[in-house]
Amino acid sequence: MAALATIEAVRLNIQRTLDSAKTQVERNKLGQFATPNPLASDILAYAKRLMPEGTKVKFLDPAIGTGSFYSALLRTFVTSQISQAMGFEIDYDFGKEAQRLWSETGLKVCIEDFTKISPPDSDSLKANLIICNPPYVRHHHLKSSEKLRLQAITRNSAGIKLSGLSGLYCYFLGISQAWLAQGGIAGWLIPSEFMDVNYGRELKKYLLNKVELIRIHRFDPSNVQFDDALVSSAVVWFKNKKPSTDHMINFTYGGSLLEPTISKQISANLLRRDNKWTRHPLSAENDSSVSKLDNQLRISDLFTIKRGIATGANKFFILTPEEIIEHDLPAEFLVPILPSARYLKRDEILSESNGDPAIANKLYLLSCNLSEAQVEKNYPSLWRYLKLGIENGVSEQYLCRHRKPWYAQEVRASSPFICTYMSRSTKGESKLFRFILNHSKAIAANSYLIIYPKPALSRVIKDNPMLLKKIWDCLNKISPEVLSKEGRVYGGGLHKIEPKELANVPVDTMSSVLPNTVFNSAFSQMKLW
Repeated sequence: MAALATIEAVRLNIQRTLDSAKTQVERNKLGQFATPNPLASDILAYAKRLMPEGTKVKFLDPAIGTGSFYSALLRTFVTSQISQAMGFEIDYDFGKEAQRLWSETGLKVCIEDFTKISPPDSDSLKANLIICNPPYVRHHHLKSSEKLRLQAITRNSAGIKLSGLSGLYCYFLGISQAWLAQGGIAGWLIPSEFMDVNYGRELKKYLLNKVELIRIHRFDPSNVQFDDALVSSAVVWFKNKKPSTDHMINFTYGGSLLEPTISKQISANLLRRDNKWTRHPLSAENDSSVSKLDNQLRISDLFTIKRGIATGANKFFILTPEEIIEHDLPAEFLVPILPSARYLKRDEILSESNGDPAIANKLYLLSCNLSEAQVEKNYPSLWRYLKLGIENGVSEQYLCRHRKPWYAQEVRASSPFICTYMSRSTKGESKLFRFILNHSKAIAANSYLIIYPKPALSRVIKDNPMLLKKIWDCLNKISPEVLSKEGRVYGGGLHKIEPKELANVPVDTMSSVLPNTVFNSAFSQMKLW
């Protein structure tokens, strides 16, 4: 057998060649992101710590690619300790190269779809070490029929029904349960988003109830593990055995897998009650403090939060004053709308006498509920503009063709409070998301979250407009750390926060500026809930 270092050098060269043969779009669709060599070495080194000394290794990689994990396996374990090694690869080009590279080492590479292969019947034939970086294929690249097939197999293998919004990596993890021997170890390099999003709930239940979750290491999102994919990564470790109900899980963060920056033991009981796993181990919370959170005043107790308008074709429906004049569009079908946050120099938007925002780059949303026949008869200039949309295919775009009529927008009222939906953290920045005080009648597009005061609070604000700035000040005092805990973070430091996540943010300071009637009403609703 050629020296392992030589084979590895050849493998890396082949990997680069195969990757460059596909466009980034093609690789995103296929979820092909190769594991960097240093990370593969760390993962196998940690796997060796978990394997009982002297155990014969039966290795399986369900998405082997060119064999980065297998190469690390050979560098970590002595050859005599590896009793079997198998990998699956659906891509023919990658599979053939892996077969050729490792032909003299005993690795069996099957060029097949792992999800379509029946697992071994006998526990003695199953792997006791599964290491995998599964394909990161998002749900919208999976056909409905494929999702149903994968859901059925996962339910049969792992006893869980995954959401239709799950990525392919979730199915790989669940299906592999049938391939892992009792007491076997599994290490999965997967996106950390499963720890926070709704579709990850079933996967988290599996990790807490079906297997013994050992450790989750989350890499610092600003230090992406894949140069070609902006995804925040985690390595999930578990043993195939029934867990005790109150067992402890090691959560680590930052640094490397072998030398993390932070490490903390978190109880399974706490995780069962916590929807946001990425808060660990950075959070100082423990079981008792999570219970206290249930009684905190949250944004949802005082406000209703909705995403801004999604037009389906912003270039057509959101217009400048010059474009409105050019097409002679009637003012009655135009609503002022805020531009993207990067064009807002201030976080307080003043109002002109007509309700328009007092900003330089004004924009207006076109929306009309009249039928095409009514528009054609009564508003000829608007009809000419709508015909341009029909001719250019705007009316057939996804959101438009699902509206009746296709040029009628969702109803969104203006609100004095608006929050940006995403941001990219930078050093020295004091704010993670921008809270905007809006005195105008402008609504917002879906790059914002609109924060509507609930009726009791709305009445108080109407009677005492001076409260607006006090409430706004309270929102701005919410720390980036608190917002980050409830939101989600992606590779490269991209932060996002959804309406339900913002709604869950604690805002106890608000009680000091609100009349007791509003605070007591909100608190009583919390108790009833």
